[in-house]
Amino acid sequence: MRTIMVGIYLLLYTIISIPLFLIFFLVGLINGRAKAVCSQKVVCNLGFRPLLFLSGVRVTVKGRENVLKGESALYVFNHRGFFDILAGYTTGPYPLAYVSKKEIGRIPMVSLWMKYMNCLFLDRSDIKKGMQTIQEGIELLKNGTSVYIAPEGTRNKNENPEELLPFHEASFRLALKSNRPVIPVALNNTDSALEKHIPWVHRAHIIIEYCEPIDVTQLERTEQKKLGQRVRGILAEKVKENQREVKF
Repeated sequence: MRTIMVGIYLLLYTIISIPLFLIFFLVGLINGRAKAVCSQKVVCNLGFRPLLFLSGVRVTVKGRENVLKGESALYVFNHRGFFDILAGYTTGPYPLAYVSKKEIGRIPMVSLWMKYMNCLFLDRSDIKKGMQTIQEGIELLKNGTSVYIAPEGTRNKNENPEELLPFHEASFRLALKSNRPVIPVALNNTDSALEKHIPWVHRAHIIIEYCEPIDVTQLERTEQKKLGQRVRGILAEKVKENQREVKF
């Protein structure tokens, strides 16, 4: 039943999106930042929040005081599933852009909303294009847009959620080159909503914790080179702690 309700709502949301695309396109001609913020508010309040409700997903937020207001940051999360995005967008700052794999950019409607919100599509198979995307992310951070990125590079399918994949250190160039703080974001149980029983949607208890910001400008050069290892260690510890609190 949940899967059917989610499917119906996604269809209705797609229909509603068509006139909104035109409205926000016109807004963007006047103010690009307003376009991104308005798009994010619509996606969160008309898209993601209703989907969480219809899916029976409850989100517990920890460390909300670490979500920076009025300034950008690089939010680094462990990637377990599609509901990572819903949990992040409904609890994160404005404006916020995700770094996604290039294949998502081929999905109609979804990719258009993402482009409106200044999301980035990373091609890891093409070094030149990948570096260009990183540079675009650096500019977003410098101009006040926070960026969400999963340094694992792909969804972690390990049965044990505490076993994180290796982190790509290049992901942290976004923060190091823009001098913006890094905020580790630990996610628990997001794959229980969908990935563990595709294509069916199940109720789940998701925990998202925003950890203390790391000021990259205060790091020694040797510490900067190992920033990925440091953040991975923080997330692994938080995921282990929070797993005990998952209720269903």
